[in-house]
Amino acid sequence: MMYATCLFCTNGLGTNDIIEVFPIGERVAFDAAKGRLWVVCRRCERWNLTPLEERWEAVEECERRFRDARKRITTENIGLARLADGLDLIRIGHPLRREFAAWRYGDQFGRRRRRVIMLGTAGAVAAGTAVVGGAALAGLSLGGYWTFVFAVRIRKAVKDRRLIARIPTNEGEMLTVLGRHVRESRISTDVGGEEGWKLELTHTGGSYALRGRHALHATSLIMPKVNGTGGSRQLVERAMERLEAFDHPEQYMRSAAAFSSHASRAGDSLSKLPVDVRLAMEMAANEESERFALEGEMALLEMAWEEAEEIAAIADNLTLPHDVERQLEELHRARNRDNSQP
Repeated sequence: MMYATCLFCTNGLGTNDIIEVFPIGERVAFDAAKGRLWVVCRRCERWNLTPLEERWEAVEECERRFRDARKRITTENIGLARLADGLDLIRIGHPLRREFAAWRYGDQFGRRRRRVIMLGTAGAVAAGTAVVGGAALAGLSLGGYWTFVFAVRIRKAVKDRRLIARIPTNEGEMLTVLGRHVRESRISTDVGGEEGWKLELTHTGGSYALRGRHALHATSLIMPKVNGTGGSRQLVERAMERLEAFDHPEQYMRSAAAFSSHASRAGDSLSKLPVDVRLAMEMAANEESERFALEGEMALLEMAWEEAEEIAAIADNLTLPHDVERQLEELHRARNRDNSQP
């Protein structure tokens, strides 16, 4: 069964009464050509790729509902339909990376940015009231201001101690990563390494260098926290331009590692990198994580196909009399002899 909570923020994904074979999610994205189905978390706006066995009927139903929808907007490659009960359907055709990324990442980066702006505005209002009015009013306002400052510090302390992820190492050990560790981790070049980059991950036990798929998995989990302030539309555009300059997301990760390791940025943590570099890293890590998941599914499909072929061959042989099988072999040899004669 499909999970009911977001893989990234653990928030509930919600339900819908429209897609009977797939009642999970309030915003569902699908690509009928590639057989992919995602549930978009309305809290963090991240896309949760669904298990393979949950997709096929659901994708067909989403396609039918999308075509029947009255409220929809479409481009050449991507469409959005809003159904009567509030369910949103995102239909993917053959999107260019930039257009797809704008839909996929624009919401989540924009929402993070708006949340930070709102918190900053609240702080400015509290600070402003501290200098308005007479002495008595000023005293009350100052009290409110310091209450706000205290609340901000408490919030930061809670975030620093919050569990972000438990990440497996190449040896199978589990690393516990808290909020404060995210700001201390860094990406760097890995001279002589197969991938050319590594993630130096800080955790409760110290620091550990992750490589390959483990590094990508960890990066996809921690970058939303590093990019907690989101980004403007212009920064998202610049991040996509960085990513588009490379044929493969893994190549961009090597470039980002080199950017972090050289010049005045040597030794800088992830949080000190330029915003567009960090946003592009999050995009690249997500794309690679999904590609690995799909590769695993294809391997399972191939194994299932080989097993089905073997069973079918055995079943066919069981239904044929032995004499018929012998006659087929003789006919096959006779045909080969005739073909070999001039």
